[in-house]
Amino acid sequence: MLLHFLPLFLLLTCTAPHHISTTNHHQSPPPPPPPLTMDPTELQTLYTIMETLSSDHQWRITYPNPCTPSTSWVGIECKPSVRTTNPNILHVTRLDFGTPPNPNCKNTATFPPEIFQLPYLQSVFFFRCFTKTKTTISTSKTSKTSFRSSSLQQLSFRSNPTLVGSIPSQLFSHVSSLQILTLTQSKISGSIPPEISELTSLVHLDLSYNKLTGAIPVQLWSLKNLVGLDLSYNSLTGQVPDTIGQLGMLQKLDLSSNMLTGSVPTGIGELSSLMFLALSNNGFHGKLPVELENLKGLEYLIMENNPMSIELPMLFGRFPKLQELRLANSDYSGEIPDSFSYLWNLTTLSLQNNRLTGNIPVGIANLSHIYHLNLSKNLLSGEVPFGSSFLKRLGKNLDLSENNELCLDPMQGNACARLGVVVCNRSNARVDRVKPLKTSEGRVVRISRPALFIVFFVLGVLEFKR
Repeated sequence: MLLHFLPLFLLLTCTAPHHISTTNHHQSPPPPPPPLTMDPTELQTLYTIMETLSSDHQWRITYPNPCTPSTSWVGIECKPSVRTTNPNILHVTRLDFGTPPNPNCKNTATFPPEIFQLPYLQSVFFFRCFTKTKTTISTSKTSKTSFRSSSLQQLSFRSNPTLVGSIPSQLFSHVSSLQILTLTQSKISGSIPPEISELTSLVHLDLSYNKLTGAIPVQLWSLKNLVGLDLSYNSLTGQVPDTIGQLGMLQKLDLSSNMLTGSVPTGIGELSSLMFLALSNNGFHGKLPVELENLKGLEYLIMENNPMSIELPMLFGRFPKLQELRLANSDYSGEIPDSFSYLWNLTTLSLQNNRLTGNIPVGIANLSHIYHLNLSKNLLSGEVPFGSSFLKRLGKNLDLSENNELCLDPMQGNACARLGVVVCNRSNARVDRVKPLKTSEGRVVRISRPALFIVFFVLGVLEFKR
């Protein structure tokens, strides 16, 4: 039996133990990551842009590595591109000019077409940048290849009074990824190019406060992703077609202060997401389409200064979320509809300088959010249905002047001069207008109700003694 365990015993006893080395082998530290760099061509293009626009620095010397976080300036953003395999190469993705602490634009600054040669640029902003030297938006130095590869999503020009000329059609034709185009408060002229329809990703378009002329191109109505459209303060002409209803995602539409004519298009009633509608200072006229009642989310309706020449429609009182309603100076006639009393969210109601008649609806006094009410320069009549708390809350924001048949409760007589109305006389169950007494110097003498009673009593006694 022992013979069976002998080999194992000899193995255990004859095997010398091995010493385990405790010597630590020092591992060499990992090599430092390669420095963040820029593509040389892109870097030179960036310097050209900076030198064209700003003299704040000697850009090539002061910022040899402008995309490195420790040596960049405020107003530039850089990111590695997901389109390249080298994460250490950074690309310019955003540039801001003209607003401190961003780079200031020099007096001789002109628009640099090289902007479109930065292939990874997503956003660029020019605010009060072109203020001394006339310049245009040009793409003349841009090859089709580099322009077509642009990643630009937002292009913004604000308050650039020396930015002139027309909008180049190739701007739309090749920057297909553009989502936001802001070109406002400049002196851009000419018409809106039909090629704007190429911007199929466009969400916001603002061309306001320029000198644009001609009709709004029908191609614009095909931009079905538009959420905001502002063409206000130009000289656009013609009619707005019903095809505007194709802009189903539109939330803001501002066509005010142009030279547009015709009737308000039926297609606006199809803009079910609309929250802001401004058509003021144009030549719109005639009956409003009943389809406007579909705009249940409308919060702002601004249509003043149009020759509408119709009775004030009831449908204006059927927008439950309406906060501002401005219909001044538009030749509306008839009475103020009682439906206006159900605009519970209304803060501003402007109906001045029309031909409105009849009484002020009593329910308007119950609109708890209203703080601005102007009914002046109409033909309204009867007693003002507002109590002291309403009059106090609105203060100077309430104007009822130049309604010759309108009068105020004698208990509110101290507000007559401010509101521009006279005091009512309710004797014999009827409302007569009693003008405030005036001194020889023209000042209004306000007489309380008890004082009037005493005056009339004394006059009665004197008459009896006669």
